[in-house]
Amino acid sequence: MESRDNPRYPFTAEAEVIELQSGTRIIGRMSDLAREGCYVDTINPFPPGAIVKVRLTQEKKFFEGQAKVVYAQVGMGMGLFFTSAKPEQLWVLEKWLGELSGQLPRHRDAPEPEEQAGAEGSLKQEQLYVLNELIITLMRKDMLTEAEGTAMLRQLLGQDAANAPAAR
Repeated sequence: MESRDNPRYPFTAEAEVIELQSGTRIIGRMSDLAREGCYVDTINPFPPGAIVKVRLTQEKKFFEGQAKVVYAQVGMGMGLFFTSAKPEQLWVLEKWLGELSGQLPRHRDAPEPEEQAGAEGSLKQEQLYVLNELIITLMRKDMLTEAEGTAMLRQLLGQDAANAPAAR
């Protein structure tokens, strides 16, 4: 029986899924998204247990990572469990989830972190990515609750900057 710790949200994006062992590529449509994975609508899904590279694209933004097929139904689609992604990709995922959950306002033209940072800001951006990844890892290991992790991610993304207490 499948157990979900994080909510799923309806979310449509183009999905490109490549099975790593054979190199077979499937183009489908992602129909829902969660912190730990997604569901891809496709007529010919990969079998459960397959290790895949997934690229989800929506409105010129994309998330790319590695995943494992956890279930599949021919003619319908497959459920993917994210197993790894680079920190900047996790940033995109968390931004999408924040927008879907209503925790973050949706800004279509808001610059991405790498666009905001100048040359002197690149070290700061790397530090933000590491913090983002650490918070997500702590949430996945149930060391932080969803509410605690979301609050930290919102603060990290600058959403609570106006409400944050001044450092003394």
